[in-house]
Amino acid sequence: MSNVYAFLADGLEEVECLAVTDLLVRAGIKVTLVSINGTKEVTGSHGFCISTDALLTDVNCSHADVLFLPGGMPGTKNLAACAPLADELIKADKEGRRLAAICAAPSVLGRLGLLKGRKATCFPGFEAELTGAEISSAPVVTDGTVTTAKGLGCALDLGLELIRLLIGGEKAAEIKAAIQYK
Repeated sequence: MSNVYAFLADGLEEVECLAVTDLLVRAGIKVTLVSINGTKEVTGSHGFCISTDALLTDVNCSHADVLFLPGGMPGTKNLAACAPLADELIKADKEGRRLAAICAAPSVLGRLGLLKGRKATCFPGFEAELTGAEISSAPVVTDGTVTTAKGLGCALDLGLELIRLLIGGEKAAEIKAAIQYK
């Protein structure tokens, strides 16, 4: 069974996180919501409080097949400021494990140099922070082990793409049909 860690920081875009992780769970993928805040309660940019499963200090990120970064502001800035998370992202990339980010969060990967030579997308206005990436206008882009998405309106597409990558196209199509998605 695939295992995805979603990293939550105060100020995240709630729906970007929950839409993607909901689809993954529907597909049978184990999702762990990980707080970088030092508390299991995370408050999103729209005031919704989300209870996470674990703290970053309590998980072994090597157990995750995918490290997922939801966007939103100031959540993305909070993710970028977390040195232990940066270390885990760099390690996962070196080990060939998957990284995924949506909206402003691909900028975290860009600042770490993890998008160099890769196609990537992000929320308009963050392109300059995707250091070394070939910028795409596509809603969701997978290049090697990195998948990026533009924003909230692309969250279901990102979830389905991760299902396709982790389990296969048939399962992604099954989930897409089950949720009545275009």
